[in-house]
Amino acid sequence: MNSYNPFLWIALFAISSAIINAVGIMAVYNKQTWTESVKTLFMCFASGVLIAVPLMYTLPKASIMNSNAGIAALVGFLFMHFSNYIIQSITKKDSLTFGLTAIEGIGIHSFIDGLIYTITFTTSALAGVVSGIGLVVHEFAEGVITYSVLMEASMSPKKAVRYALIVSSFTTPIGAFIAYPFIQKLSPSTLGLALGFVSGVLIYVSASHLLPEARSTKKHPTKHSIWAFLAGIALAIAIVLLK
Repeated sequence: MNSYNPFLWIALFAISSAIINAVGIMAVYNKQTWTESVKTLFMCFASGVLIAVPLMYTLPKASIMNSNAGIAALVGFLFMHFSNYIIQSITKKDSLTFGLTAIEGIGIHSFIDGLIYTITFTTSALAGVVSGIGLVVHEFAEGVITYSVLMEASMSPKKAVRYALIVSSFTTPIGAFIAYPFIQKLSPSTLGLALGFVSGVLIYVSASHLLPEARSTKKHPTKHSIWAFLAGIALAIAIVLLK
């Protein structure tokens, strides 16, 4: 275990996340029709991973570290729910207000992704890998969504790319690197609460953000969505059981 360096793993996944997010942004910028058609599969696969990981591994592990981890998970879920509710409630029809609100919401979400990498990899390599796979996979779809939202806010394509890269791609590694020095100082009990909080966030992202949005896709429905979702669950199960 002495050879395990969590910072290297955090950096690897956080930077990979930013790169894949940027690939999604540039893909929809250059080939919108194809990208829109495959983003549903990415979202469903990521949803499968992110719903299985906290239920099978991160939340049980957090509960061993701190018996109140379940409460922290509920707080994490409610935090994401009400954060999204507040952001949606202040969104207006005016394109500028819509764009600013979208940037704020996406930036917060991407920053939290960075925190998740730091907390999970600080806890253990397995917790980081199984959580990180789902997060990295969903970054492609998030990049596509970010660019599309900014375009709906009446931005020019080049400006939408620029803002999408700043608020969606770059904020994830920034969040990870800022959080790392502070997370390292937490006691195991406090880290258990943090991991419980992260579990609630992951469950929310999967059940209330990725999967419903993928299922409601009208322009490019795909009969393979359920198989992508089950494949994500299968991958998470395989990684946890073969640890």
